[in-house]
Amino acid sequence: MKPRHPQARRWPRHVPFAALCLVFLASLPGVQAAQAPARPGKAAIAAAHPLAVAAGEEVLAAGGNAFDAAVAVSAALAVVEPYASGLGGGGFWLLHVADGQRDVFIDGREVAPGAATATMYLDARGEVIKGASISGPLAAGIPGEPAALAHIAEHYGRLPLARSLAPAIRLAGEGIPVHERLQMGLRFRRPAMEASPALLEVFYPGGKPPAAGSLLRQPDLATTLHRLGREGFDGFYRGPTAAALVEGVRAAGGIWSLEDLAGYRVLEREPVRGDYRGLRLTSAPLPSAGGIGLVNMLNILAGYRLEQLEPAVRKHLLIEAMRRAYRDRSLYLGDPAFSRPPVEQLLSPFYAAGQRVSIRLDRATPSEVLAPGAAGGGTGSDTTHFSILDAEGNRVAGTLSINTWYGAAFMPPGTGVLLNNEMDDFTIKPGVANAYELLGAAANNIAPGKRMLSSMTPSFLESERGVAILGTPGGSRIITMVLLATLDWADGGDAHSMVALRRFHHQFHPDVVEYEVGAFSEAEVAALEALGHRLELGTRGYGNMNVVTWDYATGKVDAASDPRSAGEAQVY
Repeated sequence: MKPRHPQARRWPRHVPFAALCLVFLASLPGVQAAQAPARPGKAAIAAAHPLAVAAGEEVLAAGGNAFDAAVAVSAALAVVEPYASGLGGGGFWLLHVADGQRDVFIDGREVAPGAATATMYLDARGEVIKGASISGPLAAGIPGEPAALAHIAEHYGRLPLARSLAPAIRLAGEGIPVHERLQMGLRFRRPAMEASPALLEVFYPGGKPPAAGSLLRQPDLATTLHRLGREGFDGFYRGPTAAALVEGVRAAGGIWSLEDLAGYRVLEREPVRGDYRGLRLTSAPLPSAGGIGLVNMLNILAGYRLEQLEPAVRKHLLIEAMRRAYRDRSLYLGDPAFSRPPVEQLLSPFYAAGQRVSIRLDRATPSEVLAPGAAGGGTGSDTTHFSILDAEGNRVAGTLSINTWYGAAFMPPGTGVLLNNEMDDFTIKPGVANAYELLGAAANNIAPGKRMLSSMTPSFLESERGVAILGTPGGSRIITMVLLATLDWADGGDAHSMVALRRFHHQFHPDVVEYEVGAFSEAEVAALEALGHRLELGTRGYGNMNVVTWDYATGKVDAASDPRSAGEAQVY
């Protein structure tokens, strides 16, 4: 694959590495970009909740483009999925601007507060303080989603920010029907929520959990959204909202400051790009490990004729590629503003060729062998993803999060904002796994103003056949879910098969393959175990993938939402 990354490590001048990569790629068949028709003439939205899809549709009908719809869907998801994303969190928005055929990655990831330190979650003996990076305001990074919504509206949308936020403001003020996932998260996080009276007042009215189908109103959140729409960045990061956030955080033991909020900045980054057998991939760069891991795995797999192999051998090779990409994630990756990850090396087809040398067809590689002493997977029921295509061909893949269920389970009074617990995505202590059992190294240590490593992988797939817009929640499993969907698309699958595909996952540590019912046949389970893989069958499905596709030849636009959840997909 051809690596293009703004923070890529430069190789010595006497080694023309990039030139060699270009020569190598030029010799491969079908790696040039497909030429899309002028416009699809239809729009489509796939998201995790029907009310969020309706918000995007409303904004499109009002004359907005895909970027206005992305603002509307993002804000609506903050209201209807408070356990997964929101104004107190962050996210990544991968945009394709049809006018000029350019891609841009909007980085709205949270950052560590200015008073953060590398040892802030350790006690006097250097041991991890249980729960300190998970619950309460000390676990929260400075949010990025509000700034990103204002940025997207100002620089890419057609409508005023207030118009795109109007559906979410209405949902928050008038109320949303309480649904099963909302209730499930409340039950799971109730003990931590006891420390946040403002949160309990909203989500446990009268001291009781809301009944299914009852209306949940969030008036303070409606006010915060209204102020954001009216004043843009300053409506959240300065003024009354910022003051209430900081006051509430500090009163409960947090370390935010007004300077932290006012100093937050959205970053525009060049996406990670690569090619797999004629398929062009555009995906998330650092501080997400997603695009790099995805390209790394695809480069490894490109050295095999997967379609000619027995199913168990094919899946063995996928597992081994996953293992190596997640090993590299744990050892090398972090915020590129604070370290120099070897990005160009990790994206190189030559590096992948070296990775393949260590893969045996007749035996699993123990993770401990690949990185002695280093050898994360949480189910990732949090986070959310949506995909949008408009009639002009603009597109958005957006993945947003507050990290685990209901984030830090804390709401500063008067704001309606649930805070994230993304600080847990840093390396709290070398050798200690985070909530998703992922390990990290010094590249991902905590530092003031630093962005924590992520697995969110909003992506575009494009070939002569057409384009797919995809992504999913799922914690540490996100990257492997997008890998499996990518391979399905490359093999001729469609939006519906991509979201319904049975999933399996390996993330280097722990050294175990987790899989859904139906991902492996009985014969494949026996074959993989005979190779030395340790398999664990999950008790339920995971992920909530949302996909939009556009077929260039037929002009057909399609959309699909994961059957594991109650999302919706519509074509207009």
